[in-house]
Amino acid sequence: MHSPHASSFKRTAIILIGLLALESAFMVQSAAAQQVVASVKVGTTPYGIAYDSGKGEIFVVNRDSNNVSVISDSTNTVVATVALPDYGYGAAYDPGKGEVWITLSGINTVALISDTNNTIVATVKLAVGNGPEGIVYDPVKGEMFVTNFVSGTVTIISDTTDKVITRVPLPPGSGPFEAAYDSAKGEVFVADGYATRNVSVISDTTNKVVANIAVGNQPFGVAYDPAKGEVFVTDQADTNTSVISDSSNSVVATVQGVGFYDAVYDSAKGEIFVSDAGSPGMISVISDSTNKVVDTVTVGNEPIGLAYDSAKGEVFSANSGDGTVSVISDANTSATSTLATSTSSAASSSSSTTLSSSSSSVSTSVGTSTTTQSSTSSSSSGSVPEFPYQLTAVGLFVVFLTGAYLAIRSRRTASRPGATSGNGSSLDRP
Repeated sequence: MHSPHASSFKRTAIILIGLLALESAFMVQSAAAQQVVASVKVGTTPYGIAYDSGKGEIFVVNRDSNNVSVISDSTNTVVATVALPDYGYGAAYDPGKGEVWITLSGINTVALISDTNNTIVATVKLAVGNGPEGIVYDPVKGEMFVTNFVSGTVTIISDTTDKVITRVPLPPGSGPFEAAYDSAKGEVFVADGYATRNVSVISDTTNKVVANIAVGNQPFGVAYDPAKGEVFVTDQADTNTSVISDSSNSVVATVQGVGFYDAVYDSAKGEIFVSDAGSPGMISVISDSTNKVVDTVTVGNEPIGLAYDSAKGEVFSANSGDGTVSVISDANTSATSTLATSTSSAASSSSSTTLSSSSSSVSTSVGTSTTTQSSTSSSSSGSVPEFPYQLTAVGLFVVFLTGAYLAIRSRRTASRPGATSGNGSSLDRP
């Protein structure tokens, strides 16, 4: 017959081990949820953003400081700053030319930045009153598609001649924001903006609108998912995300409650990241398998532009409200929001460019640049949250109280008259 004390202590030990294992699982989950790996200080009101795969750099358009911050994805620091002649909005990378194109809405111009020397090497003048905002690159045609918010059109520019090829009219009332290129169909999907609740589909063969798709209210951001043949569109006024099949040109799903500004596709995870307004801001992660939100990540204030870095498996979020860029690792997925773990800032090189009034011109003056940089850790909003350590302390305290209670209970049970062992026999009292 087993000793009653030995049996009670065995049960107590098993329970304690189980509680400790549960506590360890909570600790691991909390640590894994820390997805924001860096916060990089840039200019004022960062808006558009583009990933340069050739250089491993991120180009961030700072609207209200009239410049572009260039971030190295190796160090998560600003390595250069390119001065703009006016405020910018959108950005797109041309891998064939090694250039980043920036839309300058106030002067109806697109500026071309060489990623070799981080200077403006050409400009393309658009028609007066266009108000260019979004921009996307068509690698098959070697063309840039520029959305014009004011005129309700899309301008197509050749990257061979740096000249306008044509201008495509959109449905009446359109005020287009962003666009995405569908490589399988050779089409560009354009979010038509406030008045139309519409996405226009432009063929890059005919340069004409071939379909109009009804979506939610005020479509803004657009992302193409080549694995599913789907296009994800954020409906700003509804705070929803519409999922469009490029086979039927119709909405096949609506993800409720997420999606305000931009959207970007993560090819490694089969996920779409959408930016939601707020202070602090939130990035929602949608699985393209289920069309459901599988993760949310807390970033800086008012995130707008998003870019995916395929080499690093990271998403860069331009936070317009606090002048930062959050770097999100897609390695961990958990439905727990997170804070940034570090902050990087840099005083970096600048260049100035004199614009020409012609359709395309090379800059006439380029400033000599110098670069200095620093990286510091933030102890406030950019620090690792204390939650895992608080959870550990609370868990250990619960384990201690549970163990003490079970030990006292087992002693009292053993000392009662008529107490029985596990096989039902009476226990001998001392």
